[in-house]
Amino acid sequence: MEYDDRAHDPNDATLRSWLDVPSGSDFPVQSLAFGVVAPRRTNAAPRGAVAIGDHVLDLAVAQRVGLLDGCDLGGEEFAAGALNAFLALGPRVWRSVRRRVSWLLTRAEGTTRDAAVACLAPRADVDARLPIEVADYTDFYSSRHHAENLGRILRPGSPPLLPNWPYLPVGYHGRAGTVVVSGTPVHRPRGLVADPERDGRPVLRASRRLDVEVELGFVVGAASPTATPLRPDAALDHVFGALIVNDWSARDIQAFEYQPLGPFLGKSFATSVSPWLIPLEALAPAFVAPPPPEVERDPYLVAERDFALPVELTLSLAAAGSELSTLARVDARHLSFTFAAQLAHLTVNGAGVRTGDLYASGTISGPERGACGSLIELTDNGTAPLHVGGAERAFLEDGDRVVISAECTRPDGVRIGFGSVEGTIVAAEEG
Repeated sequence: MEYDDRAHDPNDATLRSWLDVPSGSDFPVQSLAFGVVAPRRTNAAPRGAVAIGDHVLDLAVAQRVGLLDGCDLGGEEFAAGALNAFLALGPRVWRSVRRRVSWLLTRAEGTTRDAAVACLAPRADVDARLPIEVADYTDFYSSRHHAENLGRILRPGSPPLLPNWPYLPVGYHGRAGTVVVSGTPVHRPRGLVADPERDGRPVLRASRRLDVEVELGFVVGAASPTATPLRPDAALDHVFGALIVNDWSARDIQAFEYQPLGPFLGKSFATSVSPWLIPLEALAPAFVAPPPPEVERDPYLVAERDFALPVELTLSLAAAGSELSTLARVDARHLSFTFAAQLAHLTVNGAGVRTGDLYASGTISGPERGACGSLIELTDNGTAPLHVGGAERAFLEDGDRVVISAECTRPDGVRIGFGSVEGTIVAAEEG
């Protein structure tokens, strides 16, 4: 098939798809979020797909019938159960595929459009899977408001920020094998917890202070070699896209174990992510300047262009048997360190990044109480419980359902949604 998509701009705000895309959809044609889906009514294997309105475009079929010819793909990248093979091809191929899919959904006619229609399926007829095979997982701590709130809670009477915080994006390495896709039940973790009835000696039990963390995550596509630190301005050459992260936290387990080496079992039991990867190319028109640093930072963290993302995230909770209640709304533009600075920090010591690496922003909080991305902040460490559907919540109870959604409105008026990440708390397994 012959195409002329070289001058096609998939970010053009005036583009309209020949497919009916509902007004206000999270997935307009300017977004083209990538994911992995499996048809519900057949035994077909999971395959790569693009979300468009209430539908998905099956990229494995599109590739097989020639709709993606000329995009410099190598073979059957979208027939795998993860997007890693496609992401590894790098930004030139990412842009080529996104431009071609946009052209197909807006300009294609005749037999080419017929072929594209044959690749479509309602999103209601597929199950969204984890979009990537996670290589490494890193969680940062880049919200000044969140860090100050926790400092006041955990270290009363001391400066809320530790001395190193303003100078670098503090982070820790998580557990890639416990990253799960939205909808996966979250089992209440067990661990050693300080017991006041035993003079602070630990007891093994299920966490009683289970919390949420509202975050953005970023997925590395193009790897980098070791001993080759990346500058912040190279971020778009390596990071493919963003998604929503809920990095669940067992505050009581974490409190007993984290000194001096930081989070471990209190964090590694589950990290939930939304199923759709929003290409950074679609979000780039919305980039803004980050908050000005309060100290002079080392040049390796300083970018020449703006990389802060004005993504608004909403945290909602449904107590068992009740409707969802909105608990907080936060804005990622408040993060003191951008995803580009975080990538630079990941590699400044000579470590490379790999295809499928996932790193998250850390809990995002703003200056107001209603703009806090965790329950420990919203409830003042459990002393001021929230009223949710006729119940009180200081921390999460069994049966609670947590939903985090996100959206970004670009200056051209295009609203790009991220979908949502959801998880329901299941009682701890006996043992």
